[in-house]
Amino acid sequence: MRQSVARRDFLSSVAAATLSATAFSGSILGQVAATVADENKSAVWKAGVARTVITPETSVWLAGYGTKRAPDGKLHDLWMKALALEDSNGKRAVLITSDFQGVPKMMSDRVFQQLKEKFRLERSQIMFTFSHNHCGPRLGDDLIDYYPVEAEQEQLVTEYTDLMVKRTVELVGEALSRLAPASLQTGDGKTTFAVNRRNNREADVPDLIAKGTPLVGPVDHTVPVMTVTRPDGKPEAVLFGYACHPTTLSFTTWCGDYPGFAQLELENKHPGVTAMFVNTCGGDQNPLPRREVELCEKYGHMLAIAVEEVLAKPLKPVSSGLKLAFEMVDLAYLNVVSREELTALLEDSNALKARWAKRLLAKLEAGDQFPAEYPYPIHAWQLGSEMLLIGMGAETVVDYALRFKAEFGEGTWVLGYADDMISYIPSRRVWDEGGYEGGSNLYEYGRPAFRWAGDIEDRIAATVHKLVKQVRE
Repeated sequence: MRQSVARRDFLSSVAAATLSATAFSGSILGQVAATVADENKSAVWKAGVARTVITPETSVWLAGYGTKRAPDGKLHDLWMKALALEDSNGKRAVLITSDFQGVPKMMSDRVFQQLKEKFRLERSQIMFTFSHNHCGPRLGDDLIDYYPVEAEQEQLVTEYTDLMVKRTVELVGEALSRLAPASLQTGDGKTTFAVNRRNNREADVPDLIAKGTPLVGPVDHTVPVMTVTRPDGKPEAVLFGYACHPTTLSFTTWCGDYPGFAQLELENKHPGVTAMFVNTCGGDQNPLPRREVELCEKYGHMLAIAVEEVLAKPLKPVSSGLKLAFEMVDLAYLNVVSREELTALLEDSNALKARWAKRLLAKLEAGDQFPAEYPYPIHAWQLGSEMLLIGMGAETVVDYALRFKAEFGEGTWVLGYADDMISYIPSRRVWDEGGYEGGSNLYEYGRPAFRWAGDIEDRIAATVHKLVKQVRE
C-alpha cells in the first residue's frame, strides 16, 4: 500500500492497458448514437457540456478519515464537470458533478448566489453534486473539526475554496455557452461491488465472497445511465451513477477512486465523450474488499463495463420537457448540545470531539445561539415523462433510493451527495438500529448536536413527495 507514486503509476498503466484489451470491441456508444440519430433526426433538447481540472496545486490536505493527510502526488487528475440542459420551451437546468469529498454549504451558497447574479439561474435549476471521494481535497468548513488546526493549512483551504467557487461559476457559464441541439437517452445496468457495511464485517467479506456465501443487508446495485447525443450522431456525454462510498483507497495521493477510474476508462474508450458520475445513495455502502490500487481499478472497470452493457442495449429516448422543484426542509436535532456538555468534553481523549467542543464553546462565548434544526436541500427534476431525478443533500443511506424508486417507478434516479455535505442522513430503520450512520456522531460534522431526531425520514419523504407532485402535475 505504501508503494511509491512511480510504482503506482506503473501499475495503473499496466492495469489500464489490460482492461482496454479486454473491453468490448468497437465503439458501442458510437454505434448506439448512430442508431439514435437515424431514428430521431430532430433533437428535442439543447445540451452543453464543460469540464475543468480541480487537482490542487498547493498542499491542501486530503479530505476525510479524521486525520491530517498531506498530498504526496497523484494517480490521475481530479475533475469537475457540468451538464447544462434546455428543453423546447427554453427552461434550463445545470447538473454539476465533481471529485470532491464534500461541498459545504458555505461554499455552495456562494456558487448559487453568483450563478443567480450572472446567469439568472434559481436554486431549483442547479444541482451541485460531489462523489464523496476520499482522495480529494478539503473545502471550506466541511468536516472542520476532523483536522488539527494549523494556520498555514487553514489559509490554503480558504484560498483553494475561493478558487473553486470562481471555477465552478466559470464552468457553468461555459456549459451554458455550449448549449446546442441534442437528444437524451436513458437505461439501467448493474454491478455488484458495493457491500452494506452495516451488515457485513469488512474483515469477513473476502472470505465470504471466496466461499460464495451471500452477503446480507440492503444494497442498490443499479447503474442508471443517461447519454447526450448530437443530431449528427456524435456522442457528447454519458452520465451514470452508483450507490457506494468512494473509499477503496485511504492513502495520500490525489485520485478519483473507483468513480475516477470508471470515468477515465469510458473517456479513453470513447474519445471526445465526457463521462460524469453521481453517487446515488451510498451512505452505508462500501467497496469491499478495499485498500489497494488494483482493487480500485477493478471496481472502476466493473462500473465502466456496467455502463457499456447499458449502451449495448436499446436506450429509451427522453422526451422534451423540464419541470423543476426545490425546497429546504428543516431537520430537527434530537437535543442541542449544552454548554455543560461541551465544557466536559474539552479534555476528551477523542481529539476530534475536544476540538468540536472548543470551537462551539467559542461560538457561545461570542454570543451565538445554536439552532434546533438544520436546513436540508431537496430537488425534484422531471425530464420529459421518462426520467425523474431526486437530489438530496449529504450522505443518504441506501433505504432512501430503494424507497423512492419503488414509490415513483421506472426512470427514477435518487441522488445523495448534493449541494451540502451535512452528515449521514439515516432512514428510520437505520436511526432505530443506531450505529455509525444512525447514532450519536453528528459532532464529527460540526453540528451542534449528537443526533438527529427520529422523524428525519418522515420529514424528508414528505418534502420529496410534495416536490415530485409539483413536477408531475
